[in-house]
Amino acid sequence: MFSHIILGVSDFERAYSFYQALMDCLGIAPRFCERERPWAGWQREGEPRPLFLIARPYDEQAPAPGNGQMVAFMAASRAVVDQAYALALALGGSSEGAPGLRPHYHADYYGAYFRDPDGNKLCVACHLPS
Repeated sequence: MFSHIILGVSDFERAYSFYQALMDCLGIAPRFCERERPWAGWQREGEPRPLFLIARPYDEQAPAPGNGQMVAFMAASRAVVDQAYALALALGGSSEGAPGLRPHYHADYYGAYFRDPDGNKLCVACHLPS
């Protein structure tokens, strides 16, 4: 469905450290990192798309996270959701909702919500039964 998703960041090195650790936790492989531009991208092994990217905004203005916008990553298990959430907070993220079941989405939806250091809202979710 998606070709790519890109989030604007204000401090590339800080953001890269945050997302590289988060992507490692989720099993999402790095595709490239061009610090001179600066931008970086990740994707699942063996899949050409979608890509998840971070970059300094093209217009070189400050990034501004929107209200109601969120990027959600798929986790292989509920334990990975817990690990990713704890990691995000340890790396300077802030909580938007601790890991847990969200049965108002569906009976097996287990997710956690947080913001990266730039304020971009993220989710990590597992849709499998425990």
